[in-house]
Amino acid sequence: MSGDTHVVCGHCDSVIRLPGSRLADAPRCPKCHQPLFGGKPVELREDNFARHVERNDLALVVDFWAPWCGPCIAMAPFFEAAARALEPNLRFAKLNTQDEPDPAARLNIRSIPTLVVFRGGREIARQAGAMDTATLTRWLQSAAAGAAGRST
Repeated sequence: MSGDTHVVCGHCDSVIRLPGSRLADAPRCPKCHQPLFGGKPVELREDNFARHVERNDLALVVDFWAPWCGPCIAMAPFFEAAARALEPNLRFAKLNTQDEPDPAARLNIRSIPTLVVFRGGREIARQAGAMDTATLTRWLQSAAAGAAGRST
């Protein structure tokens, strides 16, 4: 990736600008000094949801889930494995719809787990239902390829 890339820190929610060529160099947030990519999804809340969706230049994959949902719990390790494998090319996040229902309601999320991919503040792909790591990776690569064709 060339040019500057904006990434929202998953720890302090600061918007960080860094050269796209440095994404794979284990960058740290200059404000809180935490790693920008930890191979784990960022936990989203009502108060930081819009910032992460709108300000990340990377495609953001959000898992809408709830702690009482069996398929959500079953898919969680696969989602984390995909984050470890596909970061920093994609950004991964989770939103607990039980604790933070408003973003899910605004996006008309009707079943969980539901994965939504955002780019440039807009939804570019959506998939309901649990997936294993291989299926999830294939779906995300297809969604990211479609997004690349629509960007710029």
